[in-house]
Amino acid sequence: MVLYKTYIRPHLEYCVQVWSPHLKKVIDNLERIQRRATKLVKEIKWKSYEEWLKVLGLHSLQQRRIRCNLIETYKILTGKECVDNQRFFQLATNSHDL
Repeated sequence: MVLYKTYIRPHLEYCVQVWSPHLKKVIDNLERIQRRATKLVKEIKWKSYEEWLKVLGLHSLQQRRIRCNLIETYKILTGKECVDNQRFFQLATNSHDL
């Protein structure tokens, strides 16, 4: 799993703060890569994907993207990023503002 965490996962999570896939097909393809990499651990091959992740101490890529989004939001709100949080988090006043 060290090889996966060192070489594969960084590519799957690259620029997660900027790009987060929303198409089911893209999300499934990214998860398939992680699933294939975790299958290399022979002792857990008979378990479900969710159980593999628990045993290996990993989370699904979707869960990791949500976590990264929350961290980035925290950094913006607390001034740790050079972003004007008043402009970044504007509420839409009507439907054409969305």
